[in-house]
Amino acid sequence: MNVRIIVDGLALEGRDGQTIAGVLLGAGRRTWRTTAGEDRGVFCGMGICQDCVLTVNGVEGVRACQRAACDGDVVQQEVRS
Repeated sequence: MNVRIIVDGLALEGRDGQTIAGVLLGAGRRTWRTTAGEDRGVFCGMGICQDCVLTVNGVEGVRACQRAACDGDVVQQEVRS
């Protein structure tokens, strides 16, 4: 089964059970947030570094490498200075 998520207004499709990071990587996105002017994405892949955090369905600080993508999720990039 496929899941469809909306990332910064763009619809992306992934497979059931995939993490949000997996869907983003599968769509060719290596980075999706900015901290101190530097692009960030998946670094450790196990939730320790928090480089992959996003806002999901209005909840800030969600680790994209740990959160399974659910059909209809609305994901927004976080920008921190």
